[in-house]
Amino acid sequence: MHGVAFAYGDGHLFRDLFSTKIMNGEKKVSGKLIILIIVLGTAVIFGVSQLVKSANSTPEKKVTLPANPEPVIMRFGLPVDSFTIITGTIERNQFLAGILDDYGIDNTTVLQLAQKARGVFNVRNLAASKPYTIFCTKDSTQRLQYFIYQPNATDYVVYDLRDTMNVYTGKRPVTTKTENLSGIISSSLYEALESQHADPDLAIKLANIFAWTIDFYSIQKGDWFKIVYDQQYVKGEPIESGAIRSAEFSSRGEVYKAYYFEPDSATGGEFFNEEGKSLRKAFLKAPLKFSRITSRYSLHRFHPVQKRWKAHLGTDYGAPKGTPIHTTGSGVVIASRYTRFNGNYVKIKHNSTYTTQYLHMSRRAVKKGQHVVQGQVIGYVGMTGLATGPHVCYRFWKNGKQVDPLKQKFPAATPVGEKYMPEFRQLVDSVNLALNTIPVDTSGLN
Repeated sequence: MHGVAFAYGDGHLFRDLFSTKIMNGEKKVSGKLIILIIVLGTAVIFGVSQLVKSANSTPEKKVTLPANPEPVIMRFGLPVDSFTIITGTIERNQFLAGILDDYGIDNTTVLQLAQKARGVFNVRNLAASKPYTIFCTKDSTQRLQYFIYQPNATDYVVYDLRDTMNVYTGKRPVTTKTENLSGIISSSLYEALESQHADPDLAIKLANIFAWTIDFYSIQKGDWFKIVYDQQYVKGEPIESGAIRSAEFSSRGEVYKAYYFEPDSATGGEFFNEEGKSLRKAFLKAPLKFSRITSRYSLHRFHPVQKRWKAHLGTDYGAPKGTPIHTTGSGVVIASRYTRFNGNYVKIKHNSTYTTQYLHMSRRAVKKGQHVVQGQVIGYVGMTGLATGPHVCYRFWKNGKQVDPLKQKFPAATPVGEKYMPEFRQLVDSVNLALNTIPVDTSGLN
């Protein structure tokens, strides 16, 4: 008898199952082996069927996704829902102590706040008509937690009155969009902008750009302008205009264009005309931003005070008392004093060729020997000396001789460099396309 025996128990079962006998020359398979195969097969089939049934009968698990949390609304970096919020506006002759007193904050605490604010913000600089916001607890005590003052549309000052007092500043996020507008002069540049609800500061910015080429004291009805500029927004609300990017101004039938170009970050940018020449020149057209010419340079004029005919070797610009007077060019102050006829005056030597003088100031803002730069405030309009009303008499010397400044032609500043001209030409072409799409509404003219 041949076979394989396994060591399980006494080994007889497996030895018998796997053994064979030779009977009548044929192999006979043991009946026990057949029975075992049938039993094992049945067990396997039963087990698999149970597993499948179990898998099919397992209930599905429902997964509940968490709900999206409500967004936390923040204001000045503080969660709005956590406080009772009160808004107000600074009134004339109103101080921080008076505002906080209504919320139970004593003067000792206000003094501590003022000390904490040193180097951050001076509480004495609270200005009338500026907004403020108060954050109080939501309970019945309504204890004041924060006082926020807004000196302008973007900046704010936070007075933290909790247990550990603190004072700090912050900025509201500002977005900038490029926008455009146009207008036609019916009375003044200011009114043309205000009629479109545009920022009036654009008038000053536009005048600064063309200060060397356009006499804004002689613009007239029918003159028009186009501006491409940056408009700043806070939470979707316009706050103030940013920089002008390009502009076009038609004055007395002549069209002037300005393109802001920055060749490289090291030198900064400025405005050029279409040929790449700088709009800046050695001298500004006038010493005041906005006013009117009340008397021009003349060799034969009737003097309103002395009541006689004489030469008037200056140009008078009338303006309200206190209007800033700007030096028309850079140079050194060679006189800053008072005399009987000139009143308070400043005289500036620009170079070996040109000198300017500014008379009848209410007060002077520079001293003799001081270096000044073009556009710097050197004094304020008044009527000191021989004058019948507030104005500045602007006098101009060329090679030691007084001349009419409005008839002088001055050289421009440095033009666009040759290596930057291809880039500048591309800018001009794209800007002209934009300017040409801006319409000018002339329907308001009679």
